[in-house]
Parts: sequence; C-alpha cells; structure tokens
Amino acid sequence: MTTEQTARAAAKADRRQSLLQAAARLFAELGFTSVRLEDLGAACGISGPGVYRHFPGKNAVLGELLLQVSRDLLTGAQQVVARQGPARGILAALVRFQADFAVAHRDVIAVQDREMRHLDAEARAEVVRLQRAYIGLWADQLVLVHPDEDHATAVFRAQAAFGLLNSTPHSVRRSPADQSGRGALLERMALAALLAGPVGG
Repeated sequence: MTTEQTARAAAKADRRQSLLQAAARLFAELGFTSVRLEDLGAACGISGPGVYRHFPGKNAVLGELLLQVSRDLLTGAQQVVARQGPARGILAALVRFQADFAVAHRDVIAVQDREMRHLDAEARAEVVRLQRAYIGLWADQLVLVHPDEDHATAVFRAQAAFGLLNSTPHSVRRSPADQSGRGALLERMALAALLAGPVGG
C-alpha cells in the first residue's frame, strides 16, 4: 500500500468514526427513528448520500455503534482480569473501568438502553453475546469474593451494579467537574454494593 493509499484509508477510518460519534449524540438526543442520514452527514460535514460510502444505511450505523462499544468493553475487561491479583482488586478495577466508560459515553448508554430493538437480528444476537461475556467476567470475580453465593446471584449483583453505573445519562451532567465528582461517587457506591454481604449475613 502506497503512502497516499494509507493516508486515504486513515482518512476514511476517521470519517467513519466521526459518523459513529455523531450518531451516538443524535440518536441519544432525538431518537433513532427521528434521525435522517442527512442529519448524520451534516454533523460530519458531508452529504446524506455520502454516508453510504461508509455504511449501507442507518441501521448499519446503529449496529456498528453498539457492536463497537460492546467489543471495546469486553476487551477492556479482559485486559483488567489478565492483570491477575486478588479478586477484590480485580473487581474494583472493573468497576473503575465501567465507571470511566459510563461517564465518558453517556450518549452511547442512552442509545443502547432505548434503541436495541432497531438492530437487525444478527447484530442484536452478537451484541447480546458480547454483553453476556462481559457480565461473565464480573460474575467470575464476584463468585470468588462471595464464595457462598451461586453464579446466578453473582450475575444479579453485576447487573444491579451496571444499573447504578449506567445511570449517567440521567445522573451526570456534561461538565468536566460534574463528571469527575459524580463518576467517582458512582464508582464507590457500585463497589460497596458489589462487596455487600447477603441480607442477614
């Protein structure tokens, strides 16, 4: 590949990523059904038809947005777990990782919460598979932290913590100060919930 071809490929990848970022913002603000390809293009300085050079349609944009974030979360969590160490330490690192993501990607969380139904069957199945694998990494650590609890309870704990951490579209404003302070508080609250003993224990 020539230098010129490499530069063109990099520019195309950057434009594709810009479209995904614009889609996250617009889908979160307006809703998937209200956003047109022309809106996505305008947000990135290209025409509506120009979007087709990067994605075959609006559903494909949504699919790639949610697949990309699901892959990134799973990869990040796998890297946290690979560092090894005490289960509580790994769990704390997972919470910090998710809290940082939730604060930085409020729009994506809102889109995932509301717009999954618009994914085609194949994309939805893959997103669900990736999410289950992600939850599974958390559950594995929770079983070690709470050896008297079964795997289903560990999954329940993880999902409850996600509900708290992923509240950022409603609980955290966009200002850096608010994101920093409330993100840290969410992290502490989620970790306390995950480490809490059973009722009556």
